[in-house]
Amino acid sequence: MKPSFRQKFKYWFDNQMSRGTPAMIGMLFVLSLAVVFVAGAIISIAGFVQEGQTGRIPFGEAAWESLMRTLDSGTMGGDTGIGFRIVMLFVTLGGIFIVSALIGVLNNAIESQMDRLRKGRSQVLESNHTLVLGWSAQVFTVLNELMTANENQPNARIVVLADKDKVEMEDEIRERVEVRGKTRIICRSGSPIDPNDLEIASPHEAKAIIILPPENEDPDTDVIKTALAITNNPNRRAEPYHIITQIRHAKNMDVLKLVGEKDNVQSVLTGDLIARVVAQTSRQSGLSVVYTELMDFGGDEIYFKHEPGLTGKTFGEALLAYEDSCVMGIRKPDGKIRLNPPMDSRIETDDQIFAISADDDTIRLADVSLIRLGESHIHPNGKPAKPKPERCLILGWNRSGVTIVRELDNYVPKGSQVTVVADIYNIEKQVRAQGGKLKNQRLVVMEGETTDRDLLNKLNVQDYDHVIVLAYSTLEPQEADAKTLVTLLHLRDMAEKDETPFSIVSEMLDLRNRELAEATQVDDFIVSEHLVSLMMAQLSENSELFGVFTDIFDPEGAEIYLKPMSDYVSLGEPVNFYTVVEAARRRGETAIGYRIASEAKEAAKSYGVHTNPRKSEAVVFTSSDKAIVIAEG
Repeated sequence: MKPSFRQKFKYWFDNQMSRGTPAMIGMLFVLSLAVVFVAGAIISIAGFVQEGQTGRIPFGEAAWESLMRTLDSGTMGGDTGIGFRIVMLFVTLGGIFIVSALIGVLNNAIESQMDRLRKGRSQVLESNHTLVLGWSAQVFTVLNELMTANENQPNARIVVLADKDKVEMEDEIRERVEVRGKTRIICRSGSPIDPNDLEIASPHEAKAIIILPPENEDPDTDVIKTALAITNNPNRRAEPYHIITQIRHAKNMDVLKLVGEKDNVQSVLTGDLIARVVAQTSRQSGLSVVYTELMDFGGDEIYFKHEPGLTGKTFGEALLAYEDSCVMGIRKPDGKIRLNPPMDSRIETDDQIFAISADDDTIRLADVSLIRLGESHIHPNGKPAKPKPERCLILGWNRSGVTIVRELDNYVPKGSQVTVVADIYNIEKQVRAQGGKLKNQRLVVMEGETTDRDLLNKLNVQDYDHVIVLAYSTLEPQEADAKTLVTLLHLRDMAEKDETPFSIVSEMLDLRNRELAEATQVDDFIVSEHLVSLMMAQLSENSELFGVFTDIFDPEGAEIYLKPMSDYVSLGEPVNFYTVVEAARRRGETAIGYRIASEAKEAAKSYGVHTNPRKSEAVVFTSSDKAIVIAEG
């Protein structure tokens, strides 16, 4: 059956409407003009005029009169002449229905465009920017650090793309990120795992891309998908991307390497990293502060420098070559990092030293004639005392717990004991199934409420050498930190009533809770995600640091230790840091700072940690002060 004209028109009209707002605007605009021109033609041809007018109204003037009445219905109130009035009445009615509809459609189109802009779906036209993909509590630390790093850069840009409302992101950033310099943060809404959404943030023009894992049970999957969306994008650039991210499970590291085999993908294995920091810090108060000092942009950082003046000299000689910088190691031409190499290692022509300094241009050789060593203050390298078995108590449990137990086993002497107490059903079976065989420790596991004072009393906490309080990963961050705080308050009260000293190390999930936790006077707080965020921000600015951080946190080889200052120099007398460096050098160690025990509770003084002090300044050390050194053990 042949379709009727009505059916054809309806079909055509539906097709036009399906084209969206532009088609509707075009049709209403044409219809409005048709009303105006038809009315103008009728008035001009029929000779309709208002009372008192003589002669025919020209077509142009008649069309103008019609247009005025479509835009403003009140205009016809003064019209006269029966024919003129009738035509203008229909024009005015047409204006009410057609032109008003056109204005309404235009208004809706403008509102839709405003909503689109609010949603952050417009293309970012930036280059050489840092791109942050994803949204979690880590984003604020990353942004704050990048703000500090780019404080002196006039055109620094940071682009954030996350599956979150743009306005909400901007509001939260305003509340929790301190604006520094001229750095600008640009937010866009979109899924980081969607290649089309990624194009909004111009990833192919970015100097560095930071992928933040989502806060869910399997973040590695999303991280790998996002990396894949960048590296296998059909619009990808020829040059390698610099991608920084983090992986929770070691088994996924190889997959990520495969995804980014053509690019510079640097991933932090968070579980192992935090476990090592907790294990080391539990035995060395202040170590977490040292790590934070090395990885944030708020003070001195690690820089590389090719120093021709040191060519042919030994690493030991290089340690005393700078007044305002602390040399940590050597970077070979092939990129291999040698942290605290043997003191007689020769620095070759193409080698670089890496050192802690205020800036890359502050690594300047000192005047050798001004170096003063207090030879009489240097203590000889005595025979180390035989370590005694240790007892460690772990309160609480999370996914890093098993690794912490294994890491502790690498540091403690034979005959030691580790006790795990957590409010988790069947905790003993879980720990023993995943913990593996321990060489130096006996493992004891108990199920119990870690905030229960009676339970803590029964455990005889004062009989332990170290106490580690872990945040429950099964709880929301604020709830987990609340339980941790209650436990810490009990431990503080118990410590004050007993003279037996035991160190307390606590893990916090939210950095904002650290100020509350400081009231518990704990030796060290480890905000795991904060530490990882600092490292990611550093790597985004300097990819060469990846090898340094990997070496520092590798259980094999040299690590950072806090050792009694009395092992190195005289106490109670002014001693400069040149002398401390020399005393450490004679032991095959690299001194990078010291910790003053009397300042350990003062946040404004970095809890007593002084990295890269001026070597010529004299300090009077006490028996409680520590030397911060890089050593084999």
